Order: sequence, then C-alpha cells, then structure tokens
Amino acid sequence: MTNTDAFDAPLTLDPDAVLLLIDVQRGFEDRDFWGPRDNPEAEQRMAELITAWQATGRPIVTVQHASRVGPLVEGTPGHALKDFVAGITPDLHITKTVNSAFYGTPDLHAWLRERGSRQLVITGIITNVCNETTARMAGNLGYDAIFPTDAMHSFDMTGPDGTTVPAAELARATATTLHAMRFAKVVTTRTVLDAAEKTAVRA
Repeated sequence: MTNTDAFDAPLTLDPDAVLLLIDVQRGFEDRDFWGPRDNPEAEQRMAELITAWQATGRPIVTVQHASRVGPLVEGTPGHALKDFVAGITPDLHITKTVNSAFYGTPDLHAWLRERGSRQLVITGIITNVCNETTARMAGNLGYDAIFPTDAMHSFDMTGPDGTTVPAAELARATATTLHAMRFAKVVTTRTVLDAAEKTAVRA
C-alpha cells in the first residue's frame, strides 16, 4: 500500500491508539481576548471521544498550555482545564509553553516510543495553531496522526494585511494542508468512534 493509499483508505484504529487532548482550558472561553470561534459542538465531540477511550481501555494524554501573558497564564483561573477534561485521570499529562505537544514536559515522543504506540488522535484547541503544529510534527516523526476536525475549534484571526479570516476558513485551510501534504488523516469524530468500537480493547 502506498502512502497515498494509506491516507485514503478507511480508518482503522490501533488497540493502543492515543487520544491527545490539547489545551482544553477555561481561558479559551474569554471571547473578549480571543474573539469569535467556530464549531460550538467541539467540546461535545471531545467528550464523546473521551467516553469511547475510557470504555475501550485506550490511553489518554492531556496537554496544558502555560502562557506568559493572556488568559492561559499558570496560576490564573483560565489556565485550568475545562471540567470535562479535568475530571479524567490521563495516562500522561504534559505541560508546555509553545505550540507543539512534542515540546513539553514530560516528553511525549519518548513516552510514545517507550509504549510502542504509533497512532495519535489529535483533538483540542486551537485547530490551526497547537493542533496543527502537533499534527505536523507527528507526521514528521513517523506517527499515524488522526485529525477529527469536528473535535476542535479555532478563532477568527487577522492577517498582516489587516484582513480578518473567519475561524471556519482557517480550520478548513488546516484540514486541507494536513490532508493534501499527508501530515495527518483528516476525519470526523463519528469515523473515529466507529473505528474505536470495531477494535475495542475493554479491560
């Protein structure tokens, strides 16, 4: 099977596929700071994936960003994880100060290699920032990155020419790039849930 065939084939999920929940933090609810967002159902889709991972015994990794300024500064209410993520016990919790989950503490790459895990389902906030950066690195490092775009969201952003690009358009550009350049397999949450059920590994 060629690389192109692998990305276009129906999704299959490893028994030890890792669910990566990136920066699902309360500070992203500050609309005065971040502006309009897309995909209001993103948190519900993430919660569905968490439930499926817990039911099938697969590993979950949470990632928490600590900014120097803004709503995600460590020690402030916005730094805290949202309740539906804070209430789980992850197999690994990573703290980071940059975009990629691979540049955090503990080291995600080392943990995955030690486990022998090769497949990552990437979710969280922000689609075209930390999620995309992590997916690109995952692809470069040889992981099978799965990118359910309805289990994440973005915000409107203003470019260097002063034009504001809507969040949904930014998310679509991310999905297009990751798919076209084969960094990640871009899918829906429903596709992931169906694949997880087919290869359930309940304890």
